[in-house]
Amino acid sequence: MNESTDSAASEPAIRVVTRGLSAEEIAAVSVVVDAAVEAELDELHSEVHIEPSAWERSQRSLRTPLQPGAGAWRSFSA
Repeated sequence: MNESTDSAASEPAIRVVTRGLSAEEIAAVSVVVDAAVEAELDELHSEVHIEPSAWERSQRSLRTPLQPGAGAWRSFSA
């Protein structure tokens, strides 16, 4: 173990600055905070896979691109 690991192990995860709390009250608060953190992490790490909608799947080009050139613009009226 190195120095940073030793200091992290000896330092509590939650520091309570309110005076006069019992050990049970501190334990209850730490359980609630831990549950909230776990819920937030689960929500952040959950993969949401959204399939494309029918509208998105049906999108396609309406026509082929126009090709400029000699006689290309009037070829439909021949």
